[in-house]
Amino acid sequence: MIAGVTSGPHPHAEPRPIPPVATILPQTDLARQASACKEALIARRRDFHMWPELSFDEIRTAGIIAEELTQLGLEVATGVAHTGVVGLLRGGKPGPTILVRADMDALPVQERNTHEWISKVPGVMHACGHDAHSAILLAAARTLAGLREDLPGNVKFIFQPAEEDEGGAKLMIEAGCLDDPQVEAALGFHVWAELPVGVVGIRPGPITASADEVIVTVEGKGGHGADPHLSVDAMVVAAHILTAVQTVVSRNVDPLEPVVISFGKVESGHGHNVIAHEAVLSGTVRTNSEAVRREIPGLLARLCEGVAASYGATCRVEYRHQYPVTVNDDRMSDLVRDSAAAVIGPDKVVEAEPTMGSEDIAYFFQRVPGCYFFLGASNEAAGIDKPHHHPQFDIDEACLPIGLQIVVRSVLDYLERNSA
Repeated sequence: MIAGVTSGPHPHAEPRPIPPVATILPQTDLARQASACKEALIARRRDFHMWPELSFDEIRTAGIIAEELTQLGLEVATGVAHTGVVGLLRGGKPGPTILVRADMDALPVQERNTHEWISKVPGVMHACGHDAHSAILLAAARTLAGLREDLPGNVKFIFQPAEEDEGGAKLMIEAGCLDDPQVEAALGFHVWAELPVGVVGIRPGPITASADEVIVTVEGKGGHGADPHLSVDAMVVAAHILTAVQTVVSRNVDPLEPVVISFGKVESGHGHNVIAHEAVLSGTVRTNSEAVRREIPGLLARLCEGVAASYGATCRVEYRHQYPVTVNDDRMSDLVRDSAAAVIGPDKVVEAEPTMGSEDIAYFFQRVPGCYFFLGASNEAAGIDKPHHHPQFDIDEACLPIGLQIVVRSVLDYLERNSA
């Protein structure tokens, strides 16, 4: 198999009729199955939550997943991109192959919740919901495995390491997870703190932004704090660069194109009376346009070098391309929208707002058409309202069976619509 041990109609559009859903598993039967496995689904999510693991350290999580997939009779590959797991479900009838992906890694956050299933690992927490993603996808694998003989095609279940830090998706692709059999479409999802439980957000086109790193190193001339006229203060130059770079957003980029340039780290100086000879600025650049993304490095380099030169300093700009823009395919977005509407009703499927956060599922979508949707998980009345990466982040677990049904429904609808 491989090497290794994201609305309802746009507010100005005419409503679209919902095409018939998959006949392999009627929605009433799917809803009944989801209800029956709800407690097991919650228990699995809580277990993952109590034992979180950082990027490329998802050993326990991957082991549980691999064991369950093997028990279901799937073809299982482990150690993919270090700790990733791939399960292949071959359908009993010919047809295409769709990939469904969940991320497994946690964050270096000390949890401050008080429920009994809080993290047992000091300084590590599932503060973004990847525990829920893995639990939902495992339950989807179990549901679809029960339909194996009737499936007109194949399903690849991708349990990916290192979404938060190292870009595990790219490594899994390099390991061959899109091959043998060749994947033709992809599906992903994220529990979403900005949507209430029971609501799903979908949109075609850009859904999450690119995320690149920029490091600006200013070289001046150090000296005594009493003699600034004999020095070139790298710290002062860096301060002017910090403010000047915002003109890249306000004056060099089309105002209709979202761009964020944020510097979160400044390193300079070693003594209160010593003028710094060097200053290093580290920041992030985000946009939802690949065309704009290509322009930013040159614009930043020209501006930073110009500001530095005007003060008699020199400057080096290092630009590191990281996650690309996640772009939802139009047809896949329509399919998932229809599938979600069949599960929760069209009035609960909304046009998602694109986020300037990033997602490495973008690498999959560069290779095959896909849809990444937001699964509402907040409940303000119950106090479940903290943002992602917060030490008190939590989800309303009622979202779990909803997510399960939408994933299964979308897979079935895709296979039936695209089989020979």
